[in-house]
Amino acid sequence: MTLPVGVAALFAAFPGLPLQSKGSPLDPVLAPIYALLDLWSLLLGALGDATGIGLLQYGFMHRAILVGLCIGVMAPLIGTFLVHRQLALIGDALAHTAFAGVAVGLFLNGVLSLGVSPYLTAVVVAVLAALLIEVISETTDAYNDVSMAIVLSTGFALGTVLISLNAGGLAVGINQYLFGNLATVSAENAAILLVLFGIIVATVALTRNQLLYVTFDETAAEVSGISVAWYNRVMVMLTALVVVGAMQIMGVILVAAMLVVPVAGAAQVSRSFTGSLLISVVLAELAVLLGIGAAYYGEATAGGVIVLVAVAIYVAAVVVGKLLSARGDDAAPELGSIETGESGSSATSD
Repeated sequence: MTLPVGVAALFAAFPGLPLQSKGSPLDPVLAPIYALLDLWSLLLGALGDATGIGLLQYGFMHRAILVGLCIGVMAPLIGTFLVHRQLALIGDALAHTAFAGVAVGLFLNGVLSLGVSPYLTAVVVAVLAALLIEVISETTDAYNDVSMAIVLSTGFALGTVLISLNAGGLAVGINQYLFGNLATVSAENAAILLVLFGIIVATVALTRNQLLYVTFDETAAEVSGISVAWYNRVMVMLTALVVVGAMQIMGVILVAAMLVVPVAGAAQVSRSFTGSLLISVVLAELAVLLGIGAAYYGEATAGGVIVLVAVAIYVAAVVVGKLLSARGDDAAPELGSIETGESGSSATSD
């Protein structure tokens, strides 16, 4: 494989970097990101040697930590909008359809030997499912929760059918997609996650004001000329990308927790939307790092440990919020009422 000039220069500057690609068809496209992953691994390895921390001695943990750090940013970034729009359960629906996407990828690899990444097919299927949820809500009389239930059931049914066919050993290793696994975060999957991370952060940065307006007052947003339907679709598509990215270490069953629990905790101690967003990222990062460490040393499933840590942090945030309220501090709002930070006004998510 011929490396781009910038990537080749990076390897010339750090001759000890091993290229982490594994002969995937995506290697030429992801080569610059592989180089960054190798540099990240080199830095964490050096930190592990200097500190004697065991989990920093392994390449798969380097990738898992990086993926966790990205999840700790992008999940609350999108989850904050979802929680205040009362769409917290959409993560579950899209996680189950992402599982169907994984099954499609495994099926194509087993039957047609395409060599496509199951996480890449999961991205495509999850995004299509997200759009389908919106289409069902807009074109029928069904409420959002009904459309989510329909898509969730359909997606998981499709996934289980494809898995049950067992074509080419399809059922092998499926537990890693259901429950997540630190050891199976490959270089290719980590690189795909970094691409998704960039797309999510850039999109939210460019459309923050519109998304905020639609979140708190759809009617006023429509009157002001904002295409509410379009930004609703943007939000659900971003949610699909977060779900697929987080599925690597959280698994299908627990992935939605990172969209909701840190945001709910942050809402206990912050009144402004921006403050809630920032605090939720901090809480999510704390849950991810502590959870990964505890899972590694306790030899437990990472997704479950991370969620338990996140819930413990949420409980602590509730206690802090109650103490602040008892002292008459205005920093502890109700979840349904939070200041947007725009023009000093307050809006509700009802």
